[in-house]
Amino acid sequence: MQTQDKEAASRRLVIIGGGVAGSFLAKSFQFQADVTLIDPKEYFEIPWASMRAMVDPSIAKRSVINHRDYFTNGRLVISSAVNVTETEVMTADGQLIPYDFLVIATGHSESVPESKTQRLNQYEAESQKINSASSILIVGGGPTGVELAGEIAFDFPDKKITMVHSGSRLLDFIGQKASDKTLHWLKSKKVEVKLEQRVNLDSVSDETKTYQTSGGEIISADCHFLCTGTPLGSAWLKGTMLKNNLDTHGRLMVEKNLRVKGQKNIFAIGDITDIPEIKEGFLAQRHALVAAKNLKLLMTGGNESKMATYKPSTAVAAIISLGRRDAVAQLPFGTIIGRLPGWIKSGDLVVGRTRKQMGLQPHVADD
Repeated sequence: MQTQDKEAASRRLVIIGGGVAGSFLAKSFQFQADVTLIDPKEYFEIPWASMRAMVDPSIAKRSVINHRDYFTNGRLVISSAVNVTETEVMTADGQLIPYDFLVIATGHSESVPESKTQRLNQYEAESQKINSASSILIVGGGPTGVELAGEIAFDFPDKKITMVHSGSRLLDFIGQKASDKTLHWLKSKKVEVKLEQRVNLDSVSDETKTYQTSGGEIISADCHFLCTGTPLGSAWLKGTMLKNNLDTHGRLMVEKNLRVKGQKNIFAIGDITDIPEIKEGFLAQRHALVAAKNLKLLMTGGNESKMATYKPSTAVAAIISLGRRDAVAQLPFGTIIGRLPGWIKSGDLVVGRTRKQMGLQPHVADD
């Protein structure tokens, strides 16, 4: 067994992407192999705390975590992957990084600063923007837009908030009951919601601070926040040997064991996969656990037939925070809104528990 462990420790594992899935895998596997983590930023960010951080930047001191705080035994490459061959990964800064096993976890493509300090400064600026505005426009009624509206409405009940969403209902990735309850909650907080309309952000008048919707309505707002979806982080793969492993949506097609279809030593985890389930952080963590088991098995010469399989979550379950106390939850047994689901998520937004999972103090901000 010791010989097998030594053999595994010498194997080169390259992980591309430092989001939820990639960071959890790097943290859990760093003492079992020669691990390299490639990420364009120096930090891991707990994504479900980002809307709170825009209103209250103090939480970002705990939710934005330098990779080196949890990933202490491996190589960290601050760059983006631009190509992959059967033996190595090429980065944007020209490095060629060899691998024995590769895990792709590039999730969604977001434009964020490289350093933690820059990211914290960005949250401070967003907070100042919200503080100084008396009226705010939120474009997008998915989970990001709803959570931001909830945070602002709770902390600043006197601000005029308008939300414009192109769909016929809010949170259209979950059920109608959750959408209806959320709409009712927002209206009770005096948030004006306009459905089935779009906003032409090119039509913004800096002088009058007005926005025009596709329905011809004029909205006055001191500032706006664009909360529409972000593209998958797979565009770079279209020019690589894995281009035929992408489905029509740009997701990597994987087997039940999370290995990329047709590949022996390449896995994919997190939002970039074609697994038919809601894309949520806790499910990305489960992907990382399954991938870790299978990597360990293969690195120690185990039988492929014994690889663990990932069972997609069939329940359409989600909890969307609505400010610091309330939330809406769609669960297998029903849909509820208010303090109970808020108690589960909205207080600390699971930041303390996530930090603990990363081996960090749950309530102490990092330097």
